[in-house]
Amino acid sequence: MAEPGEITTLLAAARRGDPSALNDLFERLYPELRRIARARMRHTDQRVVLDTTSLVHECYLRLLGLDRLAATDRAHFLAYAARAMRSIVVDFARERQAQRRGGGATDVTLSTTLAESLALDTTQIVRIHEALEELAEADERLVKVVEMRFFAGLDEKEIAEALGVSTRTVERDWDKARAFLFAALQ
Repeated sequence: MAEPGEITTLLAAARRGDPSALNDLFERLYPELRRIARARMRHTDQRVVLDTTSLVHECYLRLLGLDRLAATDRAHFLAYAARAMRSIVVDFARERQAQRRGGGATDVTLSTTLAESLALDTTQIVRIHEALEELAEADERLVKVVEMRFFAGLDEKEIAEALGVSTRTVERDWDKARAFLFAALQ
């Protein structure tokens, strides 16, 4: 595991535009990023989304394409990576839905069982994304808590540090967000 000071130094260099800093940062945090991707994949049907390695690599490419990286510490960077991974999964699910609706494909199948199960899974992914967007309109911090806890696997203390709030506030935010999402997905 990379030292916190080392990560902070690399993040500062990446914010200044040093292209090798992001490479070094990903290299040092790669095991943690894979853990986040595995956690993300655990909540999604394996047949629908990318594998863990592809998800981490897609995340790297998205971050590489940024003009400027705004993360200031390890927790903030991992939360940002989790948000990028969520975006990648949602984009992939939407693409799969478009393909199912005839997005240029000429597939012919004798059984619709597999296609119906795939549609349900991609629909759920998109519904969760839309519910999070709706929640963001009410309270952006609640969405950040969900992304950091659910998608990145950070604990309350790490989330509290990244957001600059108390762990009790994070616990309350998590409860509020869960209740909102439960109601929105019913």
